[in-house]
Amino acid sequence: MDLIEAVEREYLRDSYDQVEIGDYVKVHLQIREGQRVRIQVFEGTVIARKGSGLSETITVRRLSYGVGVERVLPVHSPRIDRIEIVRKGDVRRAKLYYIRDRVGKKARVKEKLNVSKED
Repeated sequence: MDLIEAVEREYLRDSYDQVEIGDYVKVHLQIREGQRVRIQVFEGTVIARKGSGLSETITVRRLSYGVGVERVLPVHSPRIDRIEIVRKGDVRRAKLYYIRDRVGKKARVKEKLNVSKED
């Protein structure tokens, strides 16, 4: 088991630890079209985070022309250029699958307010 972890360790990315459930994110994906490589942005709410290590994935959901579109993305994939957090979500669940059944204002996630404590 230690051999597998040692090999996987060099492919892990540490920069995505702050992405949490309920966050509204912009995922910059590398799309290969023939010889060209371009960046395509997939923007939406993180509704699930599964797995650990190299096989960890996040599920990002957005509405596209009134149709819900979900994309399951491997967090440590080399195809992901970067993940931008637009706003943090304030949720009380580990998975937000219930949003699939909601429409309009009911499908919104509250924004987390940053309260800084002064000593």
